[in-house]
Amino acid sequence: MDDAEFTRLYGEWVRRTPEDVRDFFDGYPGVWWIAGGWSLQAFTGVRRHHEDIDPGILRAQLPLIRAHAQGRLDLWAASSGALKPVASDDPADLPDGCGQLWSRRSAADPWEYDILLGPGDPVEWQYKRDTRIRMPMTGALWERDGIRYLQPEIQLLYKAKGLRAKDQADFDATLPFLDERRRSWLADALERTLPGHPWLDRLA
Repeated sequence: MDDAEFTRLYGEWVRRTPEDVRDFFDGYPGVWWIAGGWSLQAFTGVRRHHEDIDPGILRAQLPLIRAHAQGRLDLWAASSGALKPVASDDPADLPDGCGQLWSRRSAADPWEYDILLGPGDPVEWQYKRDTRIRMPMTGALWERDGIRYLQPEIQLLYKAKGLRAKDQADFDATLPFLDERRRSWLADALERTLPGHPWLDRLA
């Protein structure tokens, strides 16, 4: 499905920035962060095109985001191309395979944020595709100007599976900024989850 057809079916999205995400989460009592290309740009300073922005929260903290968004944004569970209003605080009530929440002010308004849902808890970050890979939450996130970002090596791990042209471009742009510790962590995670991945030779 191309972008035009996607927009025709699901509606427009508001263009948002990391500062918008920071302002939206102001006062939120749970854990939040920005993932995706914005997190890599913030770390490297290398500018790139952004189609969207990817704020993330803990799946277990669904009650907190529902309370935080109440009166401002309606939350919709997105799963397998289907959208369903989120009407419960229990994460178990989300549709099977639901990994994100779409949000908007009303049915007449464009979508605001596509909020990713991650496993783990406030103390420990876990990799969604293999929860054996984990680290303290304090190590998984970093902050600048009140904005929390996912560490670049973690973001590259997420991008490694798809290996789209933009994922390769992000790896090429970010690799020179990774110190030995970050390269070693990413290489180990790739060996465990995607053995033989083409990035491993360049991380060695």
